[in-house]
Amino acid sequence: MPRVTSADVARESGVSRTTVSYVLNDTTGTVISEQTRRRVREAADRLGYAPSVAARTLRSGRSDLVLCAVPDWPVGPVVDALLDHLSRELADRGLSVLVHHSRGQRPLTDLWRAVTPRAVVGFTSFTDEEEAGMRRAGIQVVATVLDEEPRRPGAFSVGQTQVGRLQAQHLAGAGHRVIGYASTSDPRLAAFAVPRLAGVREECRRLGLPAPRVHSVEVSAESGRTAVRALREEPGPVTAIAAYNDEVALAVLSGARAEGLQVPGDVAVIGVDDVAAARLAAPPLTTVSQSAAVQARFLSDSVIAALDGRPAPAHPTDVLQLVVRESA
Repeated sequence: MPRVTSADVARESGVSRTTVSYVLNDTTGTVISEQTRRRVREAADRLGYAPSVAARTLRSGRSDLVLCAVPDWPVGPVVDALLDHLSRELADRGLSVLVHHSRGQRPLTDLWRAVTPRAVVGFTSFTDEEEAGMRRAGIQVVATVLDEEPRRPGAFSVGQTQVGRLQAQHLAGAGHRVIGYASTSDPRLAAFAVPRLAGVREECRRLGLPAPRVHSVEVSAESGRTAVRALREEPGPVTAIAAYNDEVALAVLSGARAEGLQVPGDVAVIGVDDVAAARLAAPPLTTVSQSAAVQARFLSDSVIAALDGRPAPAHPTDVLQLVVRESA
């Protein structure tokens, strides 16, 4: 079926293509009656006309796209929630989000040259060459990092080391002296897992506690049971387990039940992310929230500030929140 063009809309509404362009692009400084505007829009709706993004970009010199570059991470509830919040925040500003998951060998430069975004949001830092290339092309760059990087001063980060510290602080504050760590078995998540475990280790060292015993866990009941059994072995069975995230923590909860253990009576469990299932767990899961809504609002404000030539907003200080429930 041939694509509907502005010429089709012009014929249907009985006006010139120039008038159609002025109406559908909301061109300022033109004198067009409201009756004509309504006739053009109604004709466009009847025909199912959709303006060409490429043509609009050529006319205006800019697109309405914001490209979000996401590394090769598993797409779970947290990434989904962050992108959903960000899409809604930017939609309120008339911008559309295009998500690119970096898989395979295709360089990022191929993508931003093809779609000509107004801004690019990186969920991990870009190389110096990538960032310089985008800025030369007039693309605004909003960089985020997983933890502070000296070569990226000012980049927004949610300190993953601090996540682990909060977990250990809470467990130690509840009187636990021997802490275990249930890590992820997915190598794609090492950028998160390594600093979180480092935070738990640092806090244990600071508090004079033994180093945490570590066991990798797949998101399955059997893997959770194996981890709980290993971490509870003598000498010095752990009385609390800090999990890489809520999904791993749910596997640990399942494993504890299978071992006949009471949570938190025999072993306390704390996760990360505050996913919806954490509230429905048995018992409800204590966790560290990394507020997707707060992060998305900051990134949206950063994009708008960059496009308007204004200073970047102050980094939020309320991203990490301890959510205490029955499991710890």
